[in-house]
Amino acid sequence: MANKTIGSVMIQEIIRMKHKGFSNSKIAQSLGKSRTTILKYLSVIDVSGLKTEELLKLTEEDLFELFEVPSSLGTSNRESIHADLHAFFPYVEKELKRVGVTRNILWKEYKVKHPEGVMYSRFCEHYSVWNKKSEGYMPTNHKAGEKLFIDYAGKKLHIIDRETGEIKPVEVFVATLGASQYTYIEASLTQRIPDFLSSIQNALHYFGGVPACIIPDNLKSAVTKSSRYEPFINEQFAGFASYYDTSIMPARPLKPKDKSLVEGAVNIAYTRIYAALRNTEFYSINELNAAIRLLLENYNKLPFQKKNHSRADLFQGIEKEALKPLPTQNYELREYKTATVQKNCHVFYANDKNYYSVPHAYIGKKVKMILTQNVVEIYHNQSRIALHGRSQKAYAYLTIKEHMPVSHTYNNNWNPEYFISWAAKIGPSAKECIEKILEQKQYPEQNYKSCVGVLNLASKTSKERLNNACKRALLYEAIGYNPIKNILEKGLDKQLEEPNLFSTVTITHENIRGSEYYA
Repeated sequence: MANKTIGSVMIQEIIRMKHKGFSNSKIAQSLGKSRTTILKYLSVIDVSGLKTEELLKLTEEDLFELFEVPSSLGTSNRESIHADLHAFFPYVEKELKRVGVTRNILWKEYKVKHPEGVMYSRFCEHYSVWNKKSEGYMPTNHKAGEKLFIDYAGKKLHIIDRETGEIKPVEVFVATLGASQYTYIEASLTQRIPDFLSSIQNALHYFGGVPACIIPDNLKSAVTKSSRYEPFINEQFAGFASYYDTSIMPARPLKPKDKSLVEGAVNIAYTRIYAALRNTEFYSINELNAAIRLLLENYNKLPFQKKNHSRADLFQGIEKEALKPLPTQNYELREYKTATVQKNCHVFYANDKNYYSVPHAYIGKKVKMILTQNVVEIYHNQSRIALHGRSQKAYAYLTIKEHMPVSHTYNNNWNPEYFISWAAKIGPSAKECIEKILEQKQYPEQNYKSCVGVLNLASKTSKERLNNACKRALLYEAIGYNPIKNILEKGLDKQLEEPNLFSTVTITHENIRGSEYYA
């Protein structure tokens, strides 16, 4: 801007008229100034970053400082001022990453140290020019603790199977904090949900805190349906984000600038980590990650190009304190399954092959099961209707008595040990029969009723006959109340000879050749 000014009163009038919506030509005509002059002052207003309401509240002295450039400075003085200004800019660059810090605040700090320094508009112009020189190394548009960019490297590392010698490619996960570019890198076997969430969790613990939001690419483990405005987040990833009190903001499809930081980190990782490991063989993922961690520490401590500070310096100085604290316990991976409540008031979980009870009012309804390593939660219409400890035993029934209808209860003394003890008093075959009935894949009450039916047959015949009937049932693998009852009714328990499965019967017929035919 020219050193000749139009005065603070005229500047106030420009601001007032622009605030009321007058065009630039109309303002120039009303004030008797050229349109070019009006545009110069409006450009300074734009650079200042101040709103017109704020500018209207400034005093004449403040406006003079904002728009005026001293004309009495000699060449040597100007060079000195510019040297002081450029020496101050690295501090500006660093402080702008702190929440709430603006250029105007930093300019005022600059003026306290250098009263003869440039006015605010020149300060912003010089900083913009200076910052462009370092663009690509230290972008200034990310606040500390705000964003974590995550992605997988396009090129893979590998490990070697020690037994077979097979070379197995592995994924490389990269996470970079926005303000400091402090980076975490690890290898994982796949990009699937368990490995994906584990890598993010490891990154958060490496940083020692949680950012306000996580920005992933549109990979399937993160986004089920991409959209420029409202992408659909994978349900398990959303649960992970909720647990860590952070948000998910996927990068827009086909917008590489949304994740340029992490892509830059991937490219640097190729030269700093991949190249260093290219001649080393690793036989496990843990061994590979230990080597990556050593190189990663050096990578984060390496100064930026043309700067005297590193990612680690910035992280410790401005970003670590801005991260939210980690939860006291790690996130447990959740499985989400939809099931229908059976008539016996239970839902079946196929992976573990076991059953969990649900209140009888929900029989026939669709419910959602959320399973962690230790807990099973069952929901209907977003409300939790049942909570169980998770069982790893196949075909186990986990039943809460209150879930059963009143007419669906049975003797509280009934349990497997009760029936096995009862059967042992009758005989070894009866005991073995009862044990096999209890192992059947059905609701416990059904098994218990079958046991009662079988054991009560002793009172109608005798313990000896029932034990013999059970022995025959085991022999023919016909185990159950009805088969054993039929054996007793037909008196087959008295015929205990074992069938000769390998006996032969000689068949004679005029059309059958004898062995002598082949002599």
